Amino acid sequence: MSIAAGDPEAMFGLSSTGGTSVRTSLAGLIGLILTAVFYGVLMILPDSGFKEMMTERGPTQYAAVLLGFWASVILIVKQRKLAIQRRALRHAVIPENQAFVLTRDTASDILGTIYAIADFPERFFVYNRILVAMSSLKNLGRIGDVDEVLRSMADRDESAVHTSFGMLGGFLWAIPVLGFIGTVLGLANAIGNFSALLDGQDDVAGIIGSLREVTGGLSTAFETTLIALVIAMVLQLWITVQRKDEEEFLDRCQDYCLRQIVSRMRSDDALPVNSSQPVIASPISAMRSSDISRAN
Repeated sequence: MSIAAGDPEAMFGLSSTGGTSVRTSLAGLIGLILTAVFYGVLMILPDSGFKEMMTERGPTQYAAVLLGFWASVILIVKQRKLAIQRRALRHAVIPENQAFVLTRDTASDILGTIYAIADFPERFFVYNRILVAMSSLKNLGRIGDVDEVLRSMADRDESAVHTSFGMLGGFLWAIPVLGFIGTVLGLANAIGNFSALLDGQDDVAGIIGSLREVTGGLSTAFETTLIALVIAMVLQLWITVQRKDEEEFLDRCQDYCLRQIVSRMRSDDALPVNSSQPVIASPISAMRSSDISRAN
């Protein structure tokens, strides 16, 4: 299984970051291109209220749209990376033979199986956990340490997933702030125009006509906040869904390790001495055998 197959970063000739982390610089470049294309299409469209709202409300609209596309690219790449990570759960690293027992001696078989399945197994969450656990088992030979290593790796993966959303959290903070800045700039411009109009008008009718122009400017000033809040709302919902999918995937990875590794572990002392092939004895059957031997 090749991690490069379908990985967006690998398609651009870059090495994959592994996990679900995304190169923010690459996503930013793609977001900038999409923003340019978006406004290029708007320029050739006929005049409309939407076009006016997106192009004639100051620089904050452009910045909000750029951050929106940037965050969208990150989320799309994360979705693709998560799909690649899920593929690893389809392959078993433990032989289907129920007589197989995971010990220090058989840990090498697990490592060989993983490297045969994936070209870069350390870039997969679940395979990297097992690689570290099996290396610990081979070097230390203590079965009890394997479960502890798997739990430690699970905590590390959870922290890595949380960190991968850090830039998106910054975007969710910055986009509404840009909208508020646009509104403040619009209000300041409207108040300045109102003061100038008052200085240039001597009669009440002229002042009323000037007020209409000012109130019209005020209504357009709030459109910057409207666009920013809409973008932030869509991103927030998208991020929530993506975070939930990645957290559920980490839970599935933990279940995979429990079924594939922890449930198949046996210490060397627990293996039968006069057996050419290791077998798994349940705790109940082992207890019954002990009682029979004592009775004899």
